[in-house]
Amino acid sequence: MLEKTFEPQAAEPRLYAQWEESGLFAPRTEGEAGAYSIVIPPPNVTGSLHIGHALNNTLQDILARYHRMKGKAVLWLPGTDHAGIATQMVVERQLGAAGNIGRRDMGRDAFIEKIWEWKAESGGTIVRQLRRLGASCDWSRERFTLDEGLNAAVRKVFVQLHKEGLIYRDKRLVNWDPHFQTAISDLEVEQREMDGAYWHFAYPLADGVTYEHPVAFDEDGKAPEWETRDFIVVATTRPETMLGDTGVAVHPEDERYAGLVGKFVTLPIVGRRIPIVADDYADPTKGSGAVKITPAHDFNDFGVGKRAGLPSLNILDAFGRVTDADTPDVPSDYVGQDRFAARKAIVARAEEEGWLREIEKTKHVVPHGDRSGVVIEPWLTDQWYVDAKVLAQPALKAVEQGDTVFEPKSYEKIYFEWLRNIEPWCISRQLWWGHRIPAWYGPNGEIYVAETEEDAREQAMADYDSEVALTQDEDVLDTWFSSALWPFSTMGWPEKTEDLERFYPTSDLVTAADIIFFWVARMMMMGLHFMDGEVPFKRVIINGLVRDEKGQKMSKSKGNVIDPLGIIDELGADPLRFTMAILSGTRDIKLSKQRIEGYRNFGTKLWNAARFSQMNEARRVEGFDPATVEQTINRWIRGELTKAERAVSDAIEGGRFDDAAGALYRFVWNVFCDWYLELAKPVFQGSDEAAKAETRAMTAWTLDQTLKLLHPVMPFITEELWAELGKEGPARETLLIGAEWPVLPDAFIDASAQSEIGWLVDLIGEIRGLRAEMNVPPSAKPPLAFVAPDAVTAERIARHRDLILTLGRVSEVGSADAAPTGAVTFVSGASTVALSLAGVIDLTVERARLEKEIAAFDSDIGHVNKKLGNPNFVSRAAPDVVEEQRAKLAEAEAGKAKLQAALARLSEIG
Repeated sequence: MLEKTFEPQAAEPRLYAQWEESGLFAPRTEGEAGAYSIVIPPPNVTGSLHIGHALNNTLQDILARYHRMKGKAVLWLPGTDHAGIATQMVVERQLGAAGNIGRRDMGRDAFIEKIWEWKAESGGTIVRQLRRLGASCDWSRERFTLDEGLNAAVRKVFVQLHKEGLIYRDKRLVNWDPHFQTAISDLEVEQREMDGAYWHFAYPLADGVTYEHPVAFDEDGKAPEWETRDFIVVATTRPETMLGDTGVAVHPEDERYAGLVGKFVTLPIVGRRIPIVADDYADPTKGSGAVKITPAHDFNDFGVGKRAGLPSLNILDAFGRVTDADTPDVPSDYVGQDRFAARKAIVARAEEEGWLREIEKTKHVVPHGDRSGVVIEPWLTDQWYVDAKVLAQPALKAVEQGDTVFEPKSYEKIYFEWLRNIEPWCISRQLWWGHRIPAWYGPNGEIYVAETEEDAREQAMADYDSEVALTQDEDVLDTWFSSALWPFSTMGWPEKTEDLERFYPTSDLVTAADIIFFWVARMMMMGLHFMDGEVPFKRVIINGLVRDEKGQKMSKSKGNVIDPLGIIDELGADPLRFTMAILSGTRDIKLSKQRIEGYRNFGTKLWNAARFSQMNEARRVEGFDPATVEQTINRWIRGELTKAERAVSDAIEGGRFDDAAGALYRFVWNVFCDWYLELAKPVFQGSDEAAKAETRAMTAWTLDQTLKLLHPVMPFITEELWAELGKEGPARETLLIGAEWPVLPDAFIDASAQSEIGWLVDLIGEIRGLRAEMNVPPSAKPPLAFVAPDAVTAERIARHRDLILTLGRVSEVGSADAAPTGAVTFVSGASTVALSLAGVIDLTVERARLEKEIAAFDSDIGHVNKKLGNPNFVSRAAPDVVEEQRAKLAEAEAGKAKLQAALARLSEIG
């Protein structure tokens, strides 16, 4: 007999160990019904399981377990990412906390050795945590983006792209982190709103030039007042960058400055003569309409500089300090100053010398490094780039023609938008931990790109008569570069392996919207280029973002983070997984612990149903054939199960995990537990031995099929029940994870049984709803009468009289030519049914109760309507707050309508 409750804390580790020992996580090698493959989005090796991982990996595991049960050879390939900057930061902090020397004092080789030591000790944390979630990955194939096989793949790709002219070295602007002294990707940049200012500077015009500038405007927008100026005003939020200004831009159609285009200003402090240029980037409606141009320190300015032929002058070093390497005209007083100290000094000098015209306080968004927390600097530096525009074209075409599809399809727009406007991809990072760039420099600056140093030396011999010293590039590759190769490099490329033959291209990719361009698009580009034009995956399923119950983003500072490991410790993995699945159909998933607890109750309901079945001797029977059952309830549940199987299978195949979970919930809770087992009770307790034996066998068979359907979503509790229920009846041939997915024939849906039991369920549901609506005491058993029932209904009444009496809690079930006095009527099927309530409820008290509750709803409706009728509230409140009020209004109006219907029913009684 089953224990009273399922104890996940004890069962889950034991069950997971059984799965691993069974070898069923690995792809089957014989008798497979095709192949299914999926590669895990590799979490950072530094990471711990967060709620986003829980969502993403639950959905992947549902797919893997489902296709495995469908008989396919399933490869769910796991691994972790070396996470260059994150890992380097973790180890540097550890060294500092232990009082050790820094990495620069330690040296590159010794520092990298320390990181490998850290990985061996702590780098497997998230992999262990994924096991706790129930992830059925093939751990024997686990990969790491810095393992030797992936190293070889990365070097080969780099060298080949370089030979094709698609990787090159260039001097361009990058996001520069002065703390780590490295370029970082846009994904590693965090935009923070901060208090700041626009400093308005008057740059003097050179060569004695003056012009007339409007200082007032009339109603028609014309300027009646002008003043003669020998300066032009520009505004900036970063005064320190003026040291690198090489131009001032105005809009080509801005009449105020038309005569100044081609003239020059003298840059204060440095005395540099810089031109005034015309460019559409300048906005005549903002500020003075004139903007200072610092091509080496602003992405927009870099573009203006390119178009106007302005030089790019770096005025900051890698640490964010002022340098005169490019600008010998910068006074020595500023050289070596931190950028923010230089800002203060420049503003003070502008004020002292009179060219500071205004300080305009503002709030603005400032980019910060997500790891370092320091302000990111657009910085001009030599880096390695991929010509992404060329690689993007096949990737665009593949999705346009349907070789790869997105689910939901709307996410294709993000993919297309990025690829159609793609910029060169900066792939070099000034770090030590990562794939070191396979490029070597000769004595005269020649660059030799090769897979090995030996190959590079052979290239160098063509330029020199003898061997020369070569120095390898100090930089490493962007982490996303190796991740872009993940679908094929993890399967052994560049070797021609059996895994590539069987499992590439992969079937699905499940990932988040925020890395469609950083990862998905790049995998498409690399896969198509290196795998003979084959896409890396046939479908991309985008999961939503998990937020708190109010729709707020989770953050430690807000204290609203839900820790999945804490949930698993307390409630088990299954309730968390089911919640993730059933809520997965929205872009923003509102999650609360209470929701998860609710789905723990769902597991408890299933467990109790299995206990009830055992107590009623519902055991599996050797050779039982559900096609031969005769009892109406058994033919009905067979059809309901078949419909549930169709719904769950179609939903999982379509990547609609919420629909699959919803179908499972409805079948298990509403159909099997609430109705079938209730309807089976009288059979179990009756004297018809044949009906009893059939219903027991049918109950056990249905429970088995239910466990199979639910297993991909709730693997632990279903596996435990499979084992426990398997102790009686014929021996199990396999663990549930390896069982065959039920595929039930259309003939299992019996129209007559569906109609009859559907009628019975609707009837009892109406009686129960009416009792609740009219506040009938639970102990009361009013009589029920069918008004002039037809022959079919009369036969049904006769067959199910006892069930109607018991489940409807009525004293009798009769028939009448007309509804009795004092009865409330409702329609069931083709008949009118009357429930006699006169004398059962106090009409005066009940009428007063309903009127009071209707008045409360009226008050709520009025209050919400007042809010929603206020334009200021609707326009200023957060969208989710407005939506919450609208939902509250709809709920109140529905509640009021229901009570009004009940009040109307009272008038039927008298």
